[in-house]
Amino acid sequence: MSGLRERFEAAFMPNYGVPPVALARGAGCRVWDTDGKEYLDLIAGIAVSSLGHGHPALVEAVSSQVATLAHTSNLFLHEPEVLLAERLRELLGGDGRVFFANSGTEANECALKLAVKYGKQNGRSYFVAAENGFHGRSMGALSLTGKAAIREPFGPYAIDVRFVSYGDADALKAAVDEDCAALFLEPAQGEAGVVPPPDGYFAAARQICDATGALFIADEIQSAIGRTGTWFAFEHENAKPDILTLAKGLGGGLPIGACIAFGPHGGLFAKGDHGSTFGGNPVSAAAALAVLDTIDRDGLLANAASVGEALTTGLDAIGHPLLAGVRGRGLWRAAVLTGPHAPAVEAAARDAGFLINALQPDALRIAPPLTLTAAQARSFTAAFPAILDAASPE
Repeated sequence: MSGLRERFEAAFMPNYGVPPVALARGAGCRVWDTDGKEYLDLIAGIAVSSLGHGHPALVEAVSSQVATLAHTSNLFLHEPEVLLAERLRELLGGDGRVFFANSGTEANECALKLAVKYGKQNGRSYFVAAENGFHGRSMGALSLTGKAAIREPFGPYAIDVRFVSYGDADALKAAVDEDCAALFLEPAQGEAGVVPPPDGYFAAARQICDATGALFIADEIQSAIGRTGTWFAFEHENAKPDILTLAKGLGGGLPIGACIAFGPHGGLFAKGDHGSTFGGNPVSAAAALAVLDTIDRDGLLANAASVGEALTTGLDAIGHPLLAGVRGRGLWRAAVLTGPHAPAVEAAARDAGFLINALQPDALRIAPPLTLTAAQARSFTAAFPAILDAASPE
């Protein structure tokens, strides 16, 4: 593995650093590194590998499609993209117009362009987003990202974005008025540490936008496609947005993003307003269809809810001085620590054969494949006390 890491460091830009593990293969919820060490994958490629690794349905869909038609561009249409758009519309109540992209950032760029056009048509000049929110790293998406450390070095930005404290409905009400074009929110803040808002927050956001005419845009890049136990996290509060963005788990490991606009907002773009050479790629669309079919057929929404609860119950029972608690929903959780010990705990977990993600100094993301079993969850919670002991400062 050391030789591969050195080659990586020599060949790539230094924005990622050098990852500590080089993975060689995977099967189900398990992966193996280039030295043959086995791990239980509790990250799933940052909430992407919905069906785990090497799932037969995904392998068959991708293999069959790439052997038939791998790419068309947007100059031609093909059935997999139409079937996928129709399937998403069906899951969303039969409403919505779809744009396919290649990533979450691109899906949010599409949403932002829709909102800019809406604002110009209606004399609305600014946007509202949440402090510590994350919407991507391109210039448009980064302008909406409320994390100063990654946002400020690349400013100034072309649009006026006003940031409010996440979870504070009164702050939303004060910030969003008839001059606001759109409100961008995550159902829970993923990169901030899987931080959920108080109950009723998303519903309050929907009501505020209804009252003022601002667009309500839900960034469900990380939270959708069964991650929280429902197809979409907004369903927990019946707070359907005007525009919804998807990516990550939709493709099960293949790159795809989607922006879906509802009602009259689905017709905001005119011909030529937006595009993507690779968006709606036949192989990615076939993969996404396989993901949706498998989640439905195998009851993975219910599995995410029940195994997620078992995971939380097991962690809550530990009572270790380093562990403050667990937050999140479904198979989208954070183990919250009592201090900045997350990197040490991540490393100790890796040594013990578990992949988790220290996404904040005091928070560890747990976002496994939706196929994770209760027994696999228990194997992690049983090992976690020793992992915490190994990471404890002397």
